[in-house]
Amino acid sequence: MIHKQSQEKLAAARKQAAISISLNLFLALSKGIAGVLSGSAALLGDAIHSATDVFASTAVFVGIWVAGREHPAFPYGLYKAETVAALIASIAVILAGYEIGRQALFGVSGLPDIVIALPVAAISFLIALGFGIFQLRAGKKLDSPALIADARDYLADSLSTAVVLVGLLVVPLGFNVDRLAAGIVSLFVFYAGGQLFVGSLKDLLDASIDRDTERGIIAFVEGHPRIVRVNKCFSRNAGGRYLVDMDVVMHTPSHKMADQVADRLEEELLHHFPGLILARIRPHYAPGQFIRRVTPVQKPEGQVSLHLASAPWFLIETMVTETREVKRRQFVENRYKDAKKRKGLLVGRWLLKLKPDEVVAEDKESVAVILLKEAGVDMLQPSSLTSTMI
Repeated sequence: MIHKQSQEKLAAARKQAAISISLNLFLALSKGIAGVLSGSAALLGDAIHSATDVFASTAVFVGIWVAGREHPAFPYGLYKAETVAALIASIAVILAGYEIGRQALFGVSGLPDIVIALPVAAISFLIALGFGIFQLRAGKKLDSPALIADARDYLADSLSTAVVLVGLLVVPLGFNVDRLAAGIVSLFVFYAGGQLFVGSLKDLLDASIDRDTERGIIAFVEGHPRIVRVNKCFSRNAGGRYLVDMDVVMHTPSHKMADQVADRLEEELLHHFPGLILARIRPHYAPGQFIRRVTPVQKPEGQVSLHLASAPWFLIETMVTETREVKRRQFVENRYKDAKKRKGLLVGRWLLKLKPDEVVAEDKESVAVILLKEAGVDMLQPSSLTSTMI
């Protein structure tokens, strides 16, 4: 299921990249023709920027296409192909900045014809800005770093075109700032290309994922009732996706249960964190000195309740694992006993936060019981207790 969703996102990203190629080609030709006819160095420089964007967008399209391929020599997938595409795009943008700057310094100065240049610059600005915002949203939705890089390039293009537009607007006032505008455009382009280059290089060098996401993954795993702690967590980027490898200590009654919990956690991580494409959990079995049992009761010191989710109270006992000697007893009121909807789900999730090892329950197929079983909690029948009186 996860693999199918990833392939669907890549297919959608390819369509976005194809649209980007066509649009960049249109902008490059429009600006180039208008720049030549109007004699605007700034608009010509902006046309060069858009021309390199054609190449960059093509690299993005190829990178996304390769990212969807599978090969036995690449067991972790070819997702970094997108990062390579983004790196190529950054180099193209930097070269564009150099060429625009060179034209600004050494080009022939002349008064541009605003009748030709101004409408083209205005329309190009609106197209670049609008599509840049649209592409950025699509890139975030599809978890595509290459599309996000392409979107940022469009936004940088819109900024540079805005500078050209301002330069053309002041021409009727007697100010010829065409070459100055071209120089400012080159600075915009250099900055955008540099940021993109550094980000792509970090991904290629296997930089770890951001700290907030890593802490979120660790907290999610340690919130499981069977997890004592996360010993180690290794993470890295893979073309804007994440891979994590964790060593965890589990409080389980057997190695078999530890493996089941690890498998279940790996699946839950992939669903809970959209950017995660691979999760590996290595369990270390630790029976523990104490276990925690939760028993539903009618009232403190009362009889066992036959319905887990509707029980008014819960008895929480901390016992020695080997001797079953009770070291601590605590009664907790069921905060969801009067819930009108999803009572079983709410109670099951709440009980999981208490990290029980055993839960006493009569109703075998209730939502709360199923949730606890899937988390690796041992379910006990009230008849297995020495007494129905707590």
